[in-house]
Amino acid sequence: MATASPTAVRSIYRRLLRELPTRTPRPGSHVLSNPSPLQRHIRTTLGASATRTPSVDEAEQFVQYVRAQRMYVTLVERYNPGMNLTEEERIRLTARRVGMDLPVEEEK
Repeated sequence: MATASPTAVRSIYRRLLRELPTRTPRPGSHVLSNPSPLQRHIRTTLGASATRTPSVDEAEQFVQYVRAQRMYVTLVERYNPGMNLTEEERIRLTARRVGMDLPVEEEK
């Protein structure tokens, strides 16, 4: 079984950290000096399996998957902006798109 170079493992680790959501550090501490439990788990897993190529390959596939999911969410938000609207708001915006303004309803 081939071994992965420490440089490749470090590169995958950094790419994984870039794909994770950012978090705000506690006051008086720095993000890098206080890693999240997920970051600690990734570090120990990749550190322990630096000599096992299948784990490194799985980490590489996971990086590609997370990047694709992030891009998918970005595209859905960009090209389907009405996804989070209420039914009334969606109807009002559809009417405005074709040049109509709906009458204002009085609150009861």
